Amino acid sequence: MTRIVLGIEYDGSGFSGWQWQTHQRSVQQVLEQALSRVANHPVTVQCAGRTDTGVHALEQVVHFDAKTERELHAWMLGGNSNLPDDVRITWVKQAIGDFHARYSAIARFYRYVILNRPIKSALLRNQVTWHHNPLDADKMHLAAQHLIGKHDFSSFRAQGCQSKSPCREMYFIDVYREDDKVIIDISANAFLHHMVRNIAGVLIDIGAGKQPLNWTQELLEIKSRKLGGVTAPPDGLYLGAVYYPDHYGIVKHPVFDKLPADARRHD
Repeated sequence: MTRIVLGIEYDGSGFSGWQWQTHQRSVQQVLEQALSRVANHPVTVQCAGRTDTGVHALEQVVHFDAKTERELHAWMLGGNSNLPDDVRITWVKQAIGDFHARYSAIARFYRYVILNRPIKSALLRNQVTWHHNPLDADKMHLAAQHLIGKHDFSSFRAQGCQSKSPCREMYFIDVYREDDKVIIDISANAFLHHMVRNIAGVLIDIGAGKQPLNWTQELLEIKSRKLGGVTAPPDGLYLGAVYYPDHYGIVKHPVFDKLPADARRHD
């Protein structure tokens, strides 16, 4: 058995999320079907982080075990030729050592994109979240800094979240404006269900002047999702990249240069 690692990008607007669904289209389903044709045997993939319905990926990382030998470029070319237009394999490599797409990851990076203008976009209607009233990105950034560090994120998890612990370590969160878009870049060791979307919903309310600057800190202390505000839509959310220790040989996204030194302790 040879373990193969892939980088995957996809437009999540046409999927019911990453995970296999019995009667709905999923990213895992179409990827496994495509790779199974290339391998000439059933293939099961493991991903770095499951994404929900409508959520996109700039770089999802997956691995699978192949019984058949193929050149690395054959997995990319053959896989992409069997994939629908809204999913693409962007790179392929053979796994090193005990690599696991999920359990070997040190950090994940997500990006949330808000189109902040009076009129919705015809071209980006499934790729951004639209907010018509002006947002103060600087104020949102300041409010977001309360979330950095190790915290109980109970106020920012979905009520149906199945994670055993609500505690996560936030490495960085930046909010900034690019023309008519407000962008939230966020990285942590791992994320709870709907955590990024719930953080985005809170920051949008702060940026719109509906809540005070210290609301993020208050919610951390309250530890209750019932008071945590609105869950932002999935359209603007992207899994941006995954960070692995150096010895696995996975090329790092430049955004991970922002990681604090203690987050690299496993390198």
